[in-house]
Amino acid sequence: MKTAIVVFPGTNCDYDTKYACELMGSDTEFVWHKESVLPAKSDLVILPGGFSYGDALRSGAIARFSPIMKAVVDFANRGGRVLGICNGFQILLESHLLPGAMKRNQNLHFISKYHHLKVHNNNNPFLKALKVGEIVNIPMAHGEGNYYIDDASRKALYDNEQVLLTYCDASGNVDNPNGSVDAIAGICNKNKNVFGLMPHPERAMEPLLGSDDGVAMLEGLFR
Repeated sequence: MKTAIVVFPGTNCDYDTKYACELMGSDTEFVWHKESVLPAKSDLVILPGGFSYGDALRSGAIARFSPIMKAVVDFANRGGRVLGICNGFQILLESHLLPGAMKRNQNLHFISKYHHLKVHNNNNPFLKALKVGEIVNIPMAHGEGNYYIDDASRKALYDNEQVLLTYCDASGNVDNPNGSVDAIAGICNKNKNVFGLMPHPERAMEPLLGSDDGVAMLEGLFR
C-alpha cells in the first residue's frame, strides 16, 4: 500500500504520520503543497496536523488553495481514500470535501491533552477495526476544534452514518472539551472515503507514548 502525506508550510505532524503509516506496513511519500499531482498509485492521502500558513485568516483557509489540493479533491471525487487529522480536518472542511466548519474552542484556549473518544459508527473503512461504543484514548492539540454544522446538515450526518467519533470520558459519558456540536470529534463524507478528526491517532501508536489506541483506529485504512 502507498500513502501520500501532504506537507504545507506550518505542517508539524508529517513525520509522526509517516512513522505511524510505516508501522502499519505502508510505503509513504511526502508531497509538497506546491506540487500539482499526487504520487502514482497512491492508495491513501493524508493531510496531517500542524498550523498551515500559521492559521492565518482561519485554520485551513489558505491551504485549501494550495496547488496540490486540486489533485486531492479529484482523488477523493474518484473514490480515493483521504484522511485529515487536526489541521488536515480543518483543510478538508475548508475544501468542502467534508461538511461543516471549525470555530475557536469554546473556552478560547488552546487544548493539548489526551482525551477519550467513543466510536459512533464503524460502517466505514476508517473505523471498521473498532466496535460501536468502543472507547479509545487519543491525544489532541488544537485551538480551533469547535465543530459546527447547521441543524439540517447535522441531521443528514446522522442519517448517513457520517458521525464517526464523539468526545467522552473514560466511562463513555459525554465530555466535550471544545464546544463541538453534539461533542463530535470526527466525521466522514457521504461516500465514506473522506475522513476527518481533530484528535491525533498517529501520536498514540505505542504504549510508551501513553496509548497505542491509534493502531486500532488506523489499521482499517491499511487492510
